[in-house]
Amino acid sequence: MNIKIVIGAVGLLLMSGCASMVSPGGVSDRNCVGFIECAEEPKTIELPTHEKLLGLPPAVEKPVIAVYKFLDKTGQRKQKGDAAMFSTAVSQGSETMLIDALKTAGDGTWFRVVERVGVDHLTRERQIVRSTRESYGEEKKLAPLLFAGIILEGGIIGYDTNIETGGRGARYLGIGAQQAYRRDIVVVHLRAVSVLTGEIILNVQTSKTILSVAQGFDVFRFVEMDTQLVEVEDGMTENESVTRSVRSAIEAAVYELILQGDERGFWTIQWPVTKERIADEVEEIIHSAEIVVVTEEENNNNNNNEENKNEENIE
Repeated sequence: MNIKIVIGAVGLLLMSGCASMVSPGGVSDRNCVGFIECAEEPKTIELPTHEKLLGLPPAVEKPVIAVYKFLDKTGQRKQKGDAAMFSTAVSQGSETMLIDALKTAGDGTWFRVVERVGVDHLTRERQIVRSTRESYGEEKKLAPLLFAGIILEGGIIGYDTNIETGGRGARYLGIGAQQAYRRDIVVVHLRAVSVLTGEIILNVQTSKTILSVAQGFDVFRFVEMDTQLVEVEDGMTENESVTRSVRSAIEAAVYELILQGDERGFWTIQWPVTKERIADEVEEIIHSAEIVVVTEEENNNNNNNEENKNEENIE
């Protein structure tokens, strides 16, 4: 009787615990209810930084931006135990994330991004078009390529693991539960370079932590006069996506770069006119205005001088 009670209690804990169960139908099953895990449909990634960029007010004039490279400069490799794997720790497509963030800003109302990552393919295709038109005697010419006023440089400059670790656990009479976590961090550097002068006009660094959590439950107990053993393990690990964290850090860098450029006068954000904005501008004018203290005697003298001037003008 006791063993049935223990097994029933363990079953309930597994059904309502932290871990999920795989559907008997395999990856093709779409009846994902409750704790049943199955394959998911593709979805658009919308992180909090993505929403901030998307809701940014438009620019007065859209600057033309070029992105050549945005490389992984960390040199970090994925870890498996104590050994390093051949795969890199962070995504190698960070320039694609940067271009996506630039086109997302203000829902496409901020930057005109010119193609430079695949500029060889672009020029080759333009040559094909030009030669084809010449062969068939077409006089229509290709429009000139748009040149950029600002080049964005930088990259992923840091990826540190185990900057913070911890956990907790408890066990009583063979029944225990435990939880552990680990925190990593990724750092992104972004700078804007003027094409005309080569001067670095804007410079931003952002970071994003990456959290990993593991939690579990286990039972190791003898029942029925210590003649039968019940052993159960249940657990789950959840790792924050490194790729999404890198993307979030890049989006935060673009957002901060836009604010920094507005503060330094390289472009202007069309902020909506609100009561709070008017109050801030009035307060700024009051604080910047020069305050002159005039005594009552000086005020009377000024009034007398004005009256004398008026009488002279009348005469």
